[in-house]
Amino acid sequence: MRTNYSFSVLRYVYDPVSQEFVNVGVVGYSRDTRQLYARCAQNYGRISKFFGSFDGVRLRQTLRFIQDRLNDIASAMTSELEFRPTRSLGDILNSVLPLDDSSLRFIDAGVGLTDDLTAEVEGLFVRYVERYSGDLGPAKRADEDVWKSFRGCFDRNEITPRLQPKRIVARNYEYDFNHSWKNGIWQLLEPVSFDLQNNQAIAEKANRWVGRAVGLEDSQDEFKLYLLLGKPSDERLTAAYRKAENLLHKMPIRHELIEETEAAEFARELAAKMHSAVS
Repeated sequence: MRTNYSFSVLRYVYDPVSQEFVNVGVVGYSRDTRQLYARCAQNYGRISKFFGSFDGVRLRQTLRFIQDRLNDIASAMTSELEFRPTRSLGDILNSVLPLDDSSLRFIDAGVGLTDDLTAEVEGLFVRYVERYSGDLGPAKRADEDVWKSFRGCFDRNEITPRLQPKRIVARNYEYDFNHSWKNGIWQLLEPVSFDLQNNQAIAEKANRWVGRAVGLEDSQDEFKLYLLLGKPSDERLTAAYRKAENLLHKMPIRHELIEETEAAEFARELAAKMHSAVS
């Protein structure tokens, strides 16, 4: 018999400021059948390769604790009396990992119908965790390197001194932009390097920015996002980069994509707008 279920993704947030993260687990729950099934990752290669240094031993211990605690709760559910009120998935997860500023957090992911919760969660684990568990390798150029390639044009047009940090706050998400200015609405300049190791890394980074845009969509601040793009130095990744651009155009906010070859023209246009704003 097919029953309703909800599921949550366990996320390791490496940097709370930039919101860089990797999914490390999935939990499924059926209130109707009182079934709970969790699967946490055991492979940390991607985290160490993508983020660099991190406390792998502590993360492994914490994930093992979370897995064991959820298994205990799943076993206890089968012996609960019929009249005991059933709990929501959020209540269960909060009892294991309370909401705070820690690096590990559960994210509401979705609901569905299933006749086999275990198989369903295993499939979700492949989709949300194992799919991205390969070795993506470090970036050839960081976002800061892309900013440097634009900054020369900005400096020549006296733009850089007029830029300031701006935090965009939405209902469930916020993000700090380091380079912005206001002309009626906030103009946000964000360097994004796609000079990465492979197709998968490029696609994932583009998807991450689409997700950020979704999270910021309901902000009370009016803004336009300019992504300053650094293309791959490896020409074999050009097709993946163009697909990433197509993904970025799906961002549900006002936006514009600027490539490094357009930096000089963009800087001149931006300087003209700034001059007009104070005239």
